[in-house]
Amino acid sequence: MTLVSTTLSPSSSQFPPLDILFGKTPAMQTVRNKLERVAETDVPVLFQGESGTGKEICVRLLHATSLRAKGALVKVSCPAIPHSLLETELFGYEKGAFTGALITKLGRVEQSHMGTLFLDEVGSLDLAVQSKLLQVLQDGTFTRVGGQEARSIATRLVSVANADLRTQVDEGTFRLDFLYRINAVTISLPPLRQRISDLPVLIDYFIEQYARMFHQTPELLSKSAIRLMQGYHWPGNIRQLENMVRSYVLIGSEEALVAELMPEESRGGITTELDLSEPVSLKRITKRATQDLERQIILKVLQANHWNRQKTAKWLQMSYRSLLYKLSEVGMPGVPPRPIRMPQLSKREGDGAEREVRPAIARPRAF
Repeated sequence: MTLVSTTLSPSSSQFPPLDILFGKTPAMQTVRNKLERVAETDVPVLFQGESGTGKEICVRLLHATSLRAKGALVKVSCPAIPHSLLETELFGYEKGAFTGALITKLGRVEQSHMGTLFLDEVGSLDLAVQSKLLQVLQDGTFTRVGGQEARSIATRLVSVANADLRTQVDEGTFRLDFLYRINAVTISLPPLRQRISDLPVLIDYFIEQYARMFHQTPELLSKSAIRLMQGYHWPGNIRQLENMVRSYVLIGSEEALVAELMPEESRGGITTELDLSEPVSLKRITKRATQDLERQIILKVLQANHWNRQKTAKWLQMSYRSLLYKLSEVGMPGVPPRPIRMPQLSKREGDGAEREVRPAIARPRAF
């Protein structure tokens, strides 16, 4: 499918360039195609994916390019609101509905009229609230707490879930009919470890953004550090990558960045776990412990020599070829990837203390 340039082209500068946001991996191109298809409809959309994969920015992009872009995008962080208050927060209440209800209050549902209602972590909603929201989706009506009059509402529902909602249905904590209503279209965002080919351009983007923000001129990340980042599993996904790059730009310490990427056993000593439910091989366990110790030593010496492999080989009194073999065992192949592109940085005229970035990217917005 050929993307229509006007479909996902928000005029606001609150979004990164779409080529950076979606990258080039097939999974993210599927996300982009689905967003394009549903942008000009009012069908409910469910975004699924691990924490930090960019679900919220996709929700905001969907709203900004939808027919309801001129209306409000009203976010409800479902886990952040106590269950006892969630119904009044969503549906509002009439004056005198309960002690302390001195005025009539509009709920989030009513505030999203002619806009988009964004339910974040929808899986934490209790069954009673799910039932009342189901009525909104079925006939577009609801009743304020303490009220008698049914009110009509025109809004688009967009939901986000970190967990598998079908598992919650099986456990009895999520209504099946509500699930069918909120996922007319389901868009699944892949974790960062499944789109590693997009990593270099994401690193470029975040370095350029925070170099401009902090008026810093960070040094080029070493090829070995980039390779280590490409081999990392990224449990916090893009949010973790952004925070890590931000710290690097601000502090300027590649060693601190690499230390965070190193395996846990390389930071705090060897931790060989033994399964004593069956006979164990002393030779195999000893070999693994030796490899762990070698990994710790090599990575520390690499850091001390600023990731220069030739100096590291001399320091360890081993051949360069042997070091490359050991690096491949650690997960850092001897052939490095291409160097990361750095933003062009220059000093402002007349002020040697201030630095600025010549923007190569027009819209420096965080994920």
